Order: sequence, then structure tokens, then C-alpha cells
Amino acid sequence: MNKRTTLSLKSPAKASPAKAAAPKMRASHARELKPAPQTSFQTGLKPDSLAFSLIGAAHAVAQVRTGTNLPQALAQVWGRQETLPQARGAMQDIAYRAMRQLGQSEALVALMAPKAPEPLVSALLSCALALMTAPDETPPYEEFTIVDQTVTAADAHPDTARAKGMVNAVLRRFLRERKALLDAALIQPVAKWNYPQWWIDAAKAAWPQDWQGVLATGNTAPPLTLRINARKTTMEQYLATLDAAGMAATRIGPYAVRLAKPVGVALIPGFGDGLVSVQDAGAQLAAPLLDVRDGMRVLDACAAPGGKTCHILELADADVTALDADAKRLVRVGENLERLQLKAALQPADAQSAGWWDGQPYDRILADVPCTASGIVRRHPDIRWLRRKGDTLQLATLSGKILDNLWQMLAPGGKLLFVTCSLWPQESEAQAAAFAVRNQAARLDAPGQLLPAGGAGQDHDGLFYALFQKNA
Repeated sequence: MNKRTTLSLKSPAKASPAKAAAPKMRASHARELKPAPQTSFQTGLKPDSLAFSLIGAAHAVAQVRTGTNLPQALAQVWGRQETLPQARGAMQDIAYRAMRQLGQSEALVALMAPKAPEPLVSALLSCALALMTAPDETPPYEEFTIVDQTVTAADAHPDTARAKGMVNAVLRRFLRERKALLDAALIQPVAKWNYPQWWIDAAKAAWPQDWQGVLATGNTAPPLTLRINARKTTMEQYLATLDAAGMAATRIGPYAVRLAKPVGVALIPGFGDGLVSVQDAGAQLAAPLLDVRDGMRVLDACAAPGGKTCHILELADADVTALDADAKRLVRVGENLERLQLKAALQPADAQSAGWWDGQPYDRILADVPCTASGIVRRHPDIRWLRRKGDTLQLATLSGKILDNLWQMLAPGGKLLFVTCSLWPQESEAQAAAFAVRNQAARLDAPGQLLPAGGAGQDHDGLFYALFQKNA
């Protein structure tokens, strides 16, 4: 037991433990408008220290709370600091943990801090608490090490240095009163489920029998799933390759292999040679459903980063155009095609418009349209904190326009596969039904809504599939 003197931020009246009042949350923990954190400040912390990784992760979390997606926020942190690969991995791990447990962490801070901390202080506390409350696993660091390194991190940055005493007191109080504090925090749905309240309500409305499992799955770390390149290897051959490399894996689909332990792509056997790609098992259903045959003219709309484009070409010698509004993201599509030794035409253009189209109809169109991405939150846990309730209607309206535009480009007898990674019916089933009526489209067999699932037999994100055919 650590015998150093500890501090409590509040001085409760003397009472026996049996009669001690339960922790109470501040009436409001809305933040006043504060200056943006000094993101360019060099802390002087050792680059291989936990404190360095904690303050870096905190910067990323604070940026998410202002509207930046987590991968972009982390990339900005790495670009400003001399960050070793090991530290990048640690920052990423801490930041993703913090995103998955942000509701709980912020509720705990609201119980313990006398007033709402400034953004970077709040983010730093959220990162530390996420490490100290790792669900269903042993904390990745000793708890007193986490406290010590978090205080060190706070002391090293001008936006947090004045709050280092409060940071120390909050974290030590949590260690002393963990059970009571967690019991008080988890009364709140946002803290219990780690989603905004509107998201919890939407899940209940959409999936009244399954909403708890849907939310719980979204809080788990995703697996590393590979897609076998059918042009270069077979499932049996590749599983043998993995076995020879001492890497345990399970087949979970016709082309899908789930590694027992995630590793960096550089360590995946045959990745550089194009034997496999990283792609969720649910996303791997798209190319086979599209039923592309040799010689067909195919459009992959909203194609970046190119996983589905490449899978189509692995299964058929087709004339494929990969369309995306973001020219920079199309570069990623090109890189994936090059690694797999495949070819497609890259077209930077908006799928809502037709100005880029040469007027020649497509035999197959894959429409993986914009959505709230509510079905892939286990991979992108920041999405839940970035989205707003009104985004669902806005994105469904945009997607409907894209689908109607692409339908005009489909040849008679051709097929259009509508894909979305949303869990909300407004973006999925309701969209598909309305599209079929507007365009008199024949609806063919397809999986419909796949709820996110993890387990021995299946392990995939939450996606929706609807397949349509144009009357000849």
C-alpha cells in the first residue's frame, strides 16, 4: 500500500463510513469558453515515458471534443512532436481507450472535481481514468504509476501545470473511493454505456430487443480481419502460411480470416506481396453480392479507401472506375491497387453530380454512401462524440440524392448495391424502401441489416445491404 499523504478535493463532514454520503455530481459541468490548448508546446518529457504518451493522447482527445476526428487529431500530435513509433502506439492506444470510456470518465471527473476542468486537463484525466478502469482486463500499467505519470504530464504543459495538484487529488481519490464513485457515476446512462444520450435513445428505438448488445459491442476493441486475395492464394494455403509463422487465426467467411492477436501490417505474412488486405468481414460481402463478371463495366462510388474496389477486381477482370469526392483519399485507393497489382480508373468527382460521367451505362454500381457510420464505432470510437442527432436526417437526404443520381447511370438489367455502415433505419431500410418506390427498382435478395457482432462464428461491423436491379 502506498503510504504517501493523499489529498481530497472536497472536505466532507466527519462521519462513519457506513453513514458517508454518496458522491454527488456538480449541477452542471458545462465548460466556459476557454482558449484552445497550446498544441505546439514542447513539453520536454522523455519520448519513451508514459507521461509523454499521456499528454499526447490528451491533446488528441481534446481536439475530438472540438470536432476533429481522432485519426486526424493523432496525426497532428505526431506531426508536432518528435514521436517514436513506440510512443505513437501508446498514444493511439490510450486515446482510443479514452474515447470508448469517455462518458464514464467525464462523469467521474464531474463527481470529484470542484469545477469543470479546462479542456486539456479534462482530456488528461479522461485518459488516465480510462487506463485505470480498463473493462474486463488488467490495467495496462500499475495504477500508482498512472497517477504519477499523469501528474508529471500535467506539470510539463502550461495549460495543465496549474491544475497538477487537482489532477493528483482526483486520481488518488478515485483509487481510494473507486466503488462508491463508479456506483454513483454509472447511474447515468451516458456513463454506463459511454454514448451520448441521443445515441442510446436511437439504439433503443431502432433495436428494442438488441440495443444493449449493439452498444456493448461498439465498446469493444475490433479484431484484425484479413481478406484473402483469390488471385494469389487460397484460404487453405494462407492459413498454412499463418500457422508456419506462429500466428493463430480463424476463418470467418469465404475470404475472411481473423487473427487471434492484432499486429501491424508490416508483420502480416504476405501483406506487402498482395496476398491479403485488411478488411472487416461484413464489408467483404459487398463484392460477391454485386455479382461482377469478366468484361463488365463497374462503378464503385464513394470508393476510398478502396477495399471494395480491390475485392471486385480480385474476383473478376472488370473495367472498374473508383469514384470519390476527395482526391487525396483516392491516392490511398491507388496505393492499394498498386500493392495488389490491380488496375482501375480513379475519378475524383462528387457522386451527386453527373458532369464527370461519359454517358456510357454501367453494368454494376456499388454505392457505399455517406452515413453516420454508427455501425463501425468499435473501430472509430470517436464517431459517437462527433455526431449530432440531426446528422442522421442530413446524411440520409444526401445519400438519397446520390442513389437517385447513380441509378440514371445503370444499364437496363444492371444491378446497384446500396451499402451503408449505419445502424439507423432512416439511413438504411427506410432509405432502401423509399429508393425502390421512387425509381421502380426491383429489389433482390441481400442481407439487409447486419448488427455488429463478435464471437467465434462471426465477427463483423454493423452494415446494411440492399440490392436492386433495373428493369430491362
